[in-house]
Amino acid sequence: MARDLPSAPDAAELFAKALRGPTIRVIAEVKRASPSKGAINLGIDAAAQAARYVEGGAAAISVLTEPSRFGGALGDLADVAARVAVPAIRKDFLVHPVQLWEARVRGAAAALLIVRALSPSELPLLMDAARECGLATLVEIRDEAELERALEVGATVIGVNNRNLETLIIDPTTAPTLIPRIPAHCVAVAESGMQTPDDVAPSALAGADAILVGSAISASADPASAVRALAAIPRSASTRR
Repeated sequence: MARDLPSAPDAAELFAKALRGPTIRVIAEVKRASPSKGAINLGIDAAAQAARYVEGGAAAISVLTEPSRFGGALGDLADVAARVAVPAIRKDFLVHPVQLWEARVRGAAAALLIVRALSPSELPLLMDAARECGLATLVEIRDEAELERALEVGATVIGVNNRNLETLIIDPTTAPTLIPRIPAHCVAVAESGMQTPDDVAPSALAGADAILVGSAISASADPASAVRALAAIPRSASTRR
């Protein structure tokens, strides 16, 4: 039974610690396909790919578990968590506490919660459920109103998505604009649309602690080197309040 799992250490604290350092920390994503790009790398072995990411310096692994649009599976999450020592994150459209328990049972250290996808009553419910089952959260936002909602429920790792989930259009100015508004006690993560160090630089200069990258490194013939190039970017002195 999920509720019989041994108690986890302070998941939120450990997750935040993994995503802070003198250089940009990379959350490397196992991504076979996406609605915007179609097939990316359908033959990925999730555990082997995660191991290559860690070899390149990834601080955490994001595992897409949504099957129809992203080609993911819960089994991928379990395989990755068993293979690597860094935190594994369940990335999916999570709307019910049972999905968090599913993630915890399969070894996840954290789960993605998308503020835009959750009602004002659902977001605190899922945050409480994550704490109950011993999961950290990466709480995703795309504007200032969503940032306020994330802070109201106690989010300490906040991702800013450059991609508009309704149109799938990427605006690379979104993360650099919003990251300076994330309080300094929180971890700030820039998400989507980054392939090269030049793509990462604006978010790094804005005070990002970490980035989440999926398509570029999932498609790479040398994922370890692809992650290594991004993980070497210095984190600038934070201008966040």
